[in-house]
Amino acid sequence: MTERQAEIRNGGRENRYEFESRVRYSEIDHRGTMTLPALINYFQDCSTFHSESVGLGMDRLKSDKKAWVLSYWQVIVDRYPKLGETITIGTFPTEFKGLFGNRNFYMKDGGGRQTACANSIWVFMDLEKGRPCRPAPEHVAPYEVSEPLDMPYEDRKIVLPEAFEDRDPFPVRKYHIDTNKHVNNCQYVQMAVEMLPGDLHTRQLRVDYKKSAVLGDIIYPRVALERDRIVIELCGEDKSPYAVIEMK
Repeated sequence: MTERQAEIRNGGRENRYEFESRVRYSEIDHRGTMTLPALINYFQDCSTFHSESVGLGMDRLKSDKKAWVLSYWQVIVDRYPKLGETITIGTFPTEFKGLFGNRNFYMKDGGGRQTACANSIWVFMDLEKGRPCRPAPEHVAPYEVSEPLDMPYEDRKIVLPEAFEDRDPFPVRKYHIDTNKHVNNCQYVQMAVEMLPGDLHTRQLRVDYKKSAVLGDIIYPRVALERDRIVIELCGEDKSPYAVIEMK
């Protein structure tokens, strides 16, 4: 695996963080192509590598008792790469405003063709106080904001169906938990994938993260199957959602 700061000219000089990889056997499904959770993990890892490269990685934020917490995903998949393909994953911030930061992602194949892209919204958290806070200049200055990707941006709010079907509840397991001691962002997507009927291929994913589940919590899934989309709520015992997931 190699990584680099890629400087791309697009009406000006921009810094985009990229790294290269190959699609591994552990990342594919029965079709021999990358799974949706594997794709999201690549995007998540790319943002983590970017933060580490500019000196604002996990240890630095932990010492400051701060964290960027993912609040919203919109992921569009043109093609799921196959086993062994060389891929390039890239990311860059597009805006910092108030408590929030926006970040784009892309994945390209060996020929430079885009296979997937994403928009994301992050909120800056004060871990000591347990609430959002405005990042200090030192927490955003090392990043260089670039123009957003040319992609169809949907509204953050996921319109809920009129009716859901309840599914069997299950507990949060140890393997769901990340370094913040919460369920990892991608694990909610993996939980939702388990609710899909048949052999569906997701072309667009949106996730609205509402609150964090922790070890020992019980997840109560609710599923709504519509003509052009599937909406899944992963709820707590009080029926308020940890995350709302829409797949098309």
